[in-house]
Amino acid sequence: MNYTDLYYSDLTAVQKCIPNLSELKNSKIFITGATGLIGSCIVDFLLNLNDTTDAKNVIYIGSLSTDDAEGRFGKVLEREDIKYIEYNALKEITFDIAFDYIIHAASLASPELYVTKPVETMLCNLMGLQKLLEYCCKKGVKRILYISSSEVYGKKENNEPYKIDEYGYLDILGNRASYPSAKRASETLCASYASEYGIDVMIVRPGHIYGPTATPGDKRASSQFFRDVIGGSDIIMKSAGSQLRSYCYVVDCASAILTVMLNGKVCFPYNIANTDSNITIRELAETISRCSGKKVVFENPSDSEKKAFNMMDNSCLDSTELYNLGWKGEFDSESGISHTYQIMNCI
Repeated sequence: MNYTDLYYSDLTAVQKCIPNLSELKNSKIFITGATGLIGSCIVDFLLNLNDTTDAKNVIYIGSLSTDDAEGRFGKVLEREDIKYIEYNALKEITFDIAFDYIIHAASLASPELYVTKPVETMLCNLMGLQKLLEYCCKKGVKRILYISSSEVYGKKENNEPYKIDEYGYLDILGNRASYPSAKRASETLCASYASEYGIDVMIVRPGHIYGPTATPGDKRASSQFFRDVIGGSDIIMKSAGSQLRSYCYVVDCASAILTVMLNGKVCFPYNIANTDSNITIRELAETISRCSGKKVVFENPSDSEKKAFNMMDNSCLDSTELYNLGWKGEFDSESGISHTYQIMNCI
């Protein structure tokens, strides 16, 4: 991760987008999946918040190993306001800390893994979440936020943005059904714990998130496009790219998640999407192409690649409920894509 002045500037810029941000002051916040695309940006935001305000929060980062944490955060781990916790969603919880907030961002989130590791994909979501919800019951955690996915919606017939109560067809026995099925079941588990045990659970459904915090192993199209051009190659597209998506710069996504955590309603699903960033996959590739000076090249996908494709032609999200909380995205598609390229390329 390149900690450039532009990245820090972006993290500071979105502070104003989060209503009641001062309520986080002096909190202990645990982020699982803290080395991933979204989780690591939330960590960076909270550390920057400590640096630029009197927030005085302590951030606990959960990841599989110290090597993962050090590989992502480096010398940042030497700070006094950040603590490492070994966390594996498939193993029992061994730590005993009175967190104020938990943000559950841990998940297998690379399309090829939905096909090659479907068992782990499902269990990581369900078992990991269940263990954390039990932890909240025992330790009296103020609030837990679960990061779900727009893939819970499945495929519908019309091309209107998905509202929070619109669920289309999902082939539960399909090649990549492990991920959306696990996310659907996990949301039901959240609602069940809220109803039966009174746990304060928040749910967000991010759209297609991109940014400089993507991990090297992230195989999502947006991440691959950026890696291609940073590596000096043209962008390789394996489809016509006509699918419409709600893309969102990861820094905006982080501010939206914290907005919901502080201001949202319990067990109410909030779509995370920036209305200024609804573009097709091809438009995403062409914008990255303009930033980098590289070409967009089309190739036929392999059979294994086809199995991992998201079959939703239009996965735009209606984020009315998020905007009603007072949030607004800071970066449209042009600025978010440009900043991602500049940060990754250290410009």
